[in-house]
Amino acid sequence: MLKQRVITALVLMCFLLPALFAPMAWPFAVLSLVLIAAAGWEWGRLNGAGAAAVAMGVVLAMACAAALWAGWGDAPPRLAWWLATLVWVLGGTYALRGGPTGWPLIPAAARGALGLVLLWTAWLALAAAKSIGINFILSVFCLVWAADIAAYFGGKAFGKRKLAPAISPGKSWEGVWSGMLGALVLAALWLWLDSAFKTDSLSLYTRLYARFGFAGLALIVVFLAAMSVLGDLFESLVKRAAGAKDSSGLLPGHGGVLDRVDALLPVFPITLALISI
Repeated sequence: MLKQRVITALVLMCFLLPALFAPMAWPFAVLSLVLIAAAGWEWGRLNGAGAAAVAMGVVLAMACAAALWAGWGDAPPRLAWWLATLVWVLGGTYALRGGPTGWPLIPAAARGALGLVLLWTAWLALAAAKSIGINFILSVFCLVWAADIAAYFGGKAFGKRKLAPAISPGKSWEGVWSGMLGALVLAALWLWLDSAFKTDSLSLYTRLYARFGFAGLALIVVFLAAMSVLGDLFESLVKRAAGAKDSSGLLPGHGGVLDRVDALLPVFPITLALISI
């Protein structure tokens, strides 16, 4: 299993890194479009779409391509970020309260449409973040990764109180707090890096500090770390409701695309909403 995970990760990096560091925005937009279309197919499968799951992936790819053709990868409508934020904060909280038994009670068409809309706004936010700059998009990626890594080790070391045992038994409140602390430490480090080195763009943390000060920066970083947990739990809820361990087997050793990007899905559009203030 470990060998598979390493090989898959190396293959993905061979595609991801050149696209991410390309001077043009379109290679990363196209690569992420392919991945998000695969996630759309996975979403359809998890929500009982059957053979129509392929069509859902195709429709999502076409919607992303249309947005790219319209120039929204560089200048997307800000309203998209705020609508996505509203859906994630309110809808995500509502879904978690209902748990795995409540999710199938929502009409299948509504579940399918909701997933495609959230995946589309996440892709649009990824493309827009890349157009802002490499330093910016990396600072958002690393916030999610730092929170996840710190939550894992913090949960292992101190975890006692379960966060959502019916959805993800391994997660604890202590892990969540550790993840928030890890994200704050990363933010402080990145502020120093921005001041010490010349980069192609301002990071998320420098932008937030310039607009909201230290207190505002800390509150927003904690909020984004919490939303990454919500994204993770939301996908776990959908998988539990479907009786699936992974979203698919597209990425050997890792599961599916949704399994790898679930925590990123709410964070990117919410981030762009906040920096648009």
